[in-house]
Amino acid sequence: MTVILILFVLLLFTGLPLFVNLGLSSFLFMSIKGFNPVIAVQRISMAANSFTLLAAPFFIIMGNIMNKSGVTQRMFKFANILVGNRAGGLGHANILASILFAGMSGTAVADAGGLGTIEIKAMRDAGYDDDFSCAVTAASSVIGPIIPPSLPMVILAVSAEASIGRLFIGGIIPGVIMGLTMMVIVAYYAKKRNYPRLPKPSAREIWVAFKDAFGAILAPIILFAGIFSGIFTPTEAAVVAAFYSLILGLFVYKELKLKDLPEIILSTIETTGVVLALVMTANVFGYVLTVSQVPQKLSMALLSFAHSKFLILLIVNLFLIFIGMFMEGTAAILILTPILIPVMTGAGLDQTHACLIMILNLMIGVVTPPVGVVLYVVANVAKVGFERVTKAILPFLIPLFITLILVTAIPALTTWLPNLLFGKPL
Repeated sequence: MTVILILFVLLLFTGLPLFVNLGLSSFLFMSIKGFNPVIAVQRISMAANSFTLLAAPFFIIMGNIMNKSGVTQRMFKFANILVGNRAGGLGHANILASILFAGMSGTAVADAGGLGTIEIKAMRDAGYDDDFSCAVTAASSVIGPIIPPSLPMVILAVSAEASIGRLFIGGIIPGVIMGLTMMVIVAYYAKKRNYPRLPKPSAREIWVAFKDAFGAILAPIILFAGIFSGIFTPTEAAVVAAFYSLILGLFVYKELKLKDLPEIILSTIETTGVVLALVMTANVFGYVLTVSQVPQKLSMALLSFAHSKFLILLIVNLFLIFIGMFMEGTAAILILTPILIPVMTGAGLDQTHACLIMILNLMIGVVTPPVGVVLYVVANVAKVGFERVTKAILPFLIPLFITLILVTAIPALTTWLPNLLFGKPL
């Protein structure tokens, strides 16, 4: 198994797609051990034949439709009306819009690419410096995968055989904490640099902005209400939300045209195809790790010198932060879930708590250099150097790490709501 893991690491530097690397390493191990190759085919089929995973393409297409149908503009305008009169109002609006838009995009990249274009332009026109605008936009986009729906959570739920509903609900409180702590940083810099603020809005202005954005705001409400009431599962909620966004774009806002649909569908198929290929080969790789008892051996090794649950969590957090700096989040989830989730649950953690610790760490990685994919997206949107964005994001990592520490130390932040709505797991 050691040889296979070394081969896997070496193949990472060859430029091969990750799913090819996972597949080759797994097949080689099974060949050496004399396993029937039919087992690999069965594992691939089992991974693809997942009702939970079916949510992924529908959340992806919903986000694509929302970006094309004018939802982002309405969300940002409504957020700006609500908090624009505070010091650094557009910075606060940027964060609030990300919290609202999180209920539709589900990924940090979609948030940064969709809302980011509007937010950075608005902040630049209002006199905010580019570095601050890019940092706020990049940092707030991390909220997208934490507050449901979340594509990384869907993938993690499939990999860990966890409840997607519990993960979705468990992410709400950490996402809100993340947004509030970011607003503290924004307020500090706004006062220090004397950033502008809007006049206090009238009740009529708030009502007009709310009415204009109401259809978009209703999307996550429908999604949550359906899940909470038991009318539909999270996977079925993804289908309902996708059709709702289509109706919203075509018939309510009327900014989505039929000619836009082929492009949206192709983009969704492309993204889903990449995710599905990774999930299928990662399932085989996970099987190889399980057969080799890697999670059990790692857990025993950790427990042999780390006698405290908090020490184990410290080691896991530091490892995930390091991995997140270099590896894309989805790939890291698929590779590390079969190893680390059993380690954390074996140390006594609730599965939902363990999964959300993992998600938080890896999503912080998308705004952490040197391979912070969201930093590249924001730098491209703003047409500024990557180095400037990297330097500017550093203060905004503080609220992200504060949230991670709180979530790690206080399990109730991730388990209280799921237990309240679904009952305690057996």
